[in-house]
Amino acid sequence: MDSELVELSAALGRICLERGLVVATAESCTGGWAAEVITHTAGSSAWFDRGFVTYANAAKADMLGVRLITIETFGAVSLETAGEMAAGALTNSNAMISLAITGIAGPAGGSQEKPVGTVCFGWCLKNQVPSCERRLFEGDREAVRRQSVIHALSGLIERARNMP
Repeated sequence: MDSELVELSAALGRICLERGLVVATAESCTGGWAAEVITHTAGSSAWFDRGFVTYANAAKADMLGVRLITIETFGAVSLETAGEMAAGALTNSNAMISLAITGIAGPAGGSQEKPVGTVCFGWCLKNQVPSCERRLFEGDREAVRRQSVIHALSGLIERARNMP
């Protein structure tokens, strides 16, 4: 585990402990990497509830409650799907704050509209509407996935800091 990822997890842990927050993750293209980074931090069981790896569309629907019409209309890699994933992670856990990652890490699978490196993120606070972002990352599969984890955790830290 490299030092940047270790520090992100430690920073998230400090904020969660200070604010009494518990985290859940919902991941597709990163395959549980964000949860792995979080659980690398000793004591993370005090602030991390669970992670969902929902690679298949059916898993997104079954485990997180993502509506199939959302996936059919907007695609698995969309702001709408990311938002429903983040909200579903909260609904199906004991967490108060969540992140979601869904994207096209490559090397194949991209399109003109959604090229390889397109990743959609969702963050959700309990009883609030998810906030979502779409990013385009460069590099190979590993680089896209790593950048996605960093962006997702950084976004979670920012939202946890700014919670009312």
